[in-house]
Amino acid sequence: MAKQNPKFQFIDLFAGVGGFHAALSALGGECVYAVEIDSKAAEVYRRNWGIDPLGDITQDANDEVMNVPPHNVLAAGFPCQPFSKSGAQKGMDEARGTLYWNILKIIQTHKPEVVLLENVRNLAGPRHRHEWQIIIETLRDEGYRVSETPAIFSPHLLPPERGGRPQVRERVFITATHNPDNIGEGLPVLPVATNTKAVGGWDSKDDWDLYEILDREFVVPGCELSESETLWIDAWDEFVEIMWERREGRRLPGFPIWADSWKHYREPIPVGTPAWKASHLTKNYDFYAAHRKVLDDWAEKWGVFTDAFPASRRKLEWQAQDTPRLWDTVMHFRPSGIRAKRPTYLPALVAITQTSIVGPLKRRLSPRETARLQGLPDSFDFGDQKPSATYKQMGNGVNVGAVYHVLRAHVNRDEEILKHTELGRAILDAVRETPDSPDEHLSHHIPRG
Repeated sequence: MAKQNPKFQFIDLFAGVGGFHAALSALGGECVYAVEIDSKAAEVYRRNWGIDPLGDITQDANDEVMNVPPHNVLAAGFPCQPFSKSGAQKGMDEARGTLYWNILKIIQTHKPEVVLLENVRNLAGPRHRHEWQIIIETLRDEGYRVSETPAIFSPHLLPPERGGRPQVRERVFITATHNPDNIGEGLPVLPVATNTKAVGGWDSKDDWDLYEILDREFVVPGCELSESETLWIDAWDEFVEIMWERREGRRLPGFPIWADSWKHYREPIPVGTPAWKASHLTKNYDFYAAHRKVLDDWAEKWGVFTDAFPASRRKLEWQAQDTPRLWDTVMHFRPSGIRAKRPTYLPALVAITQTSIVGPLKRRLSPRETARLQGLPDSFDFGDQKPSATYKQMGNGVNVGAVYHVLRAHVNRDEEILKHTELGRAILDAVRETPDSPDEHLSHHIPRG
């Protein structure tokens, strides 16, 4: 279904269930092409946006074929495979064989006014410096103004009235504007977002109320805790209360508590142990020595060193500051242990089984709650798919508010370039005429499937 009087047209690559679509349609855009290789995600996209994106970008955009139509904004949360570092290959040739190369083929053909790419934060880290430079250089080779400094942003840095959500989800954004006339050449190109400062004076550490996006039901089918999970939490909850009392109100240790290490507290740390691990072991040995009797009694009472407790459940990572009980925190069951945080904002949703446990509700986040954390409205329709599929899609998705904010910031930064063309002015008008948050627009979202 075509959008009435769209301000601009966009394409949605590696579309998932449509996080980019939600943000860009809220800004007045019309999607003219979307592609997603995962059939379950594609079906959810079709149900909600009226477009069937099921397909393969490598078949639609390559040396022989260009099935992607013209557009003004290219959006892509693309997978980033390593580029080759061998030989003298550079730029476009070096990107060949990666999915980024298919994006570049589209950019070469259509020269969209704005390019908006999203990826995990590690893309801008030292291990991927080479890939990062290739992306920046190839965009510049195609006539785009782009910052070499990463724009890293998370939805918890946005207040709710700007589309923010209580989820720490740092992602790197690459935003570029087509600038064939080299307007502003020689001036520094600053990133359009930063992870060092919240927006609009928002206190991202203390102002969030997680329960505004949670259903208050204690029982949500499929989100229950198992008997074993309840046992592990009950045991460590008592540990927390004991330590609060013994330490006379001082915070629990910030280092990971490794119960298995207590058995070896009199033994020297093996030669060659990494420094970080040796430090944690030393702190655990000292901690155990100071509380030996009460820790032995606690471990025996709960069977901590029996088969009832896997090794990863004999570890506690306390990041909940002054929270008085483990059951009052938000928890993750991780391979590195049980991680506990204050119930203000949540760690990033992931596409695996580490779904957050909301201690006061004694259950996991529901699929609907994870969709809210990504900025999708309650009218968003997942059909009758299994919750595991929804969890995976939300873990792989983009946050709507973060995308909306980053694109608006980019358009405002590059106003001097965009105002020189008719299509650029249309994108500028879209940003100026839309509210600070996508939520009002999305509240009227009606699934079309």
